[in-house]
Amino acid sequence: MEHRTVLSVDRLSNFYAHSAPSMDESGWQTLQNHLAAVGGLAALKASHFNSADLAEIAGLLHDLGKYCEEFQARLRGSHRKVDHATWGARIAKEKYPQLWPLLAYAIAGHHAGLADGMPSDKPQAITPLSERLRQSPVTQLDPVWQDEIALKLSPGFPLFKQKKGYANFQLSMLGRMIYSSLVDADFLDTDEFYRKIDNLPPRDNQFPSLEELRDQLEGYLSQPRFQSTAGVNAIRAQILAHVRESAKKTPGLFSLNVPTGGGKTLTSLAFALDHAIRHGQRRVILVIPFTSIVEQNAAVFREALGSLGEQAVLEHHSAFSDEKARYSDPDSRDKLRQAAENWEAPIVVTTAVQFFESLFANRSSRCRKLHNIANSVVILDEAQTLPLNLLRPCVAAIDELARNYQTSLVLCTATQPALLEKDGFEGGLDDVRELAPTPDQLHRQLERVTVEHVGPLTDELLVDAILAHHQILCIVNNRRHARSLFDSVRHAPGTYHLTTLMCANHRSDKLREIRARLINGEPCRLISTSLIEAGVDVDFPAVYRADAGLDSIAQAAGRCNREGKRPKESSHVRVFTVASDWSTPPELVQYAESCQGIFRRHAANPLSLDAIRDYFREVYWLKDKQLDAHQLLLQIEKGGREGIPYEQIARHFRMIESNMMPIIVPYHRKGEPDEVAALLKQLTYAEYVGGVSRKLQPYLVQVPEQGLKALRAVGAVQPVNEARFGLQFMQLMAENLYDPTCGLSWDNPGFITAEAGVL
Repeated sequence: MEHRTVLSVDRLSNFYAHSAPSMDESGWQTLQNHLAAVGGLAALKASHFNSADLAEIAGLLHDLGKYCEEFQARLRGSHRKVDHATWGARIAKEKYPQLWPLLAYAIAGHHAGLADGMPSDKPQAITPLSERLRQSPVTQLDPVWQDEIALKLSPGFPLFKQKKGYANFQLSMLGRMIYSSLVDADFLDTDEFYRKIDNLPPRDNQFPSLEELRDQLEGYLSQPRFQSTAGVNAIRAQILAHVRESAKKTPGLFSLNVPTGGGKTLTSLAFALDHAIRHGQRRVILVIPFTSIVEQNAAVFREALGSLGEQAVLEHHSAFSDEKARYSDPDSRDKLRQAAENWEAPIVVTTAVQFFESLFANRSSRCRKLHNIANSVVILDEAQTLPLNLLRPCVAAIDELARNYQTSLVLCTATQPALLEKDGFEGGLDDVRELAPTPDQLHRQLERVTVEHVGPLTDELLVDAILAHHQILCIVNNRRHARSLFDSVRHAPGTYHLTTLMCANHRSDKLREIRARLINGEPCRLISTSLIEAGVDVDFPAVYRADAGLDSIAQAAGRCNREGKRPKESSHVRVFTVASDWSTPPELVQYAESCQGIFRRHAANPLSLDAIRDYFREVYWLKDKQLDAHQLLLQIEKGGREGIPYEQIARHFRMIESNMMPIIVPYHRKGEPDEVAALLKQLTYAEYVGGVSRKLQPYLVQVPEQGLKALRAVGAVQPVNEARFGLQFMQLMAENLYDPTCGLSWDNPGFITAEAGVL
């Protein structure tokens, strides 16, 4: 998109945006040039959702408050803090009486974050916008700004498709998207200036094109295993061909209702690339429910994209919070280091937590990437796992992205949730087009197991069943229960345990051993928590699953006879009620009860599409008032355009309620270099730690905050370079607490010994 120059640059300005202590003022960045660059770049970014005019004005006004003596003195060494963001918001309100809130929220919050519009009786870390605009200015603008900045008198407002009852929600989303365009443009222009000062080359923003990636994928899918005309592979090939043919459909909402084992991962990627290329969309974003399988899916994509995979695929699922980083001066170049990736890569693999929390966030580090979701294809993998207490806001965001941001979203799942208006979901989705060929028939074709509820089982009976099978997977809901069962059968050959207390690399290594045993017909007994259901590719002849929701039962069934090589009649999934001291977690009780009702009403086939629809309708009906537990949508509508509670929304929109903290564990493979030690050394000295922290992801274990405190109290964990990073990076020092079979024993620090060197 061509963008006209809005400022005159033929005269020097005495006002500067950024200084460089290493050179005289002639090398500093002028305020006029910075505002021009940010305005133009923000407009380009917002053009993908038809809001270029608004974003350009936000860019031109965001640092307007630097046109004052006090800020210029600060650049020259004064330590006085200067609010340079409020002035731009004031001018926006004065000049654009109809549009000003959309501009003022973004301008005033480009450092501090999007504030609530009005004061509240709830905690507010950021001064509400109305208060900032009401207060008398502490500084005075030099009138030269009016000569240097040419503002559009009548900016265009995007022609949005309205949704009844959601007018203010739609405005809040637009405001956040304008904010995203502004802060990303501000970061990039500031970064470019300081890179020149430091004699660094420009950032390399070149990525493979979507056409090149599609060509690579075509070559990968031409392998014989994808062209089979027999068995499950033949059905997968049929699904792939049909879905790719559907890529010509106009952008919007889609569903891909394919049973587990139907090849959804590569099929969805092929559709997304075909669809994006045909309709001029920019990237593919794969949203995965669990961090534990981000690496797995990213690896599948990289393999499929061949030599371009490493360049094209960005993983973004940081367990290290960008907002925990400490920076002394928000106006310095260090502010650039707190920014998360802005998702400019052609393929992004991220988590549902990262995706949806960013859509409801108010900080620049989380919001910076949002504008790059517009005009893209988003694959929502396992859409049924969206948390019920935030389901209505999530559905509203999905609907709005498709409605007004030229985004195509694919709800990709084996157990399609009843999120449509026609299913009775209030405010639900409409015009969702199915990509899979005849889903009912597919589910019948891909039925590979028999599923039954066997009633209560004590641990003694469960242990007997596990030992009686040559190869078996047992899944329970409680981590301690899984450990107890494992300890009861660990003497048997080929017995394994999987838990989130093992780091990702550790789990990957165990899964390689498990798959090899399964293929070779060796004894293999796996005791696991529900993490095994998250897209893990294993194929057991028998599965036992503790009571849970029907979607979890379906996922567990997907680990049984996955390749369809055994008769259905000899591939058993047995659901049981725990009859020992290990009670069903409270958050699962209602789902388990609803699922038991499905087993009674649909005994012949509890995993049929009719049963799945019945289950989700019942759950959503029972949970109706809890589907927006914090009443976020109501708060937004009641606040009006001048009272959008951005800070309150961000505070309450938490997809993971528990406060889990990451610990870096000393896991390394035998015979290989100790990568953790090398990365920790890099972390200590690296100027920019983003790349190092991403490489540390496979060595993290998440523990509750109280667990971290207990470990730290006895010296079992210590912060890495606390003076620089605070408590952001915590390292396990008591290596004997990390068991090579079961992972971290965080809840029993009494295991620590003097030999560990921490007492």
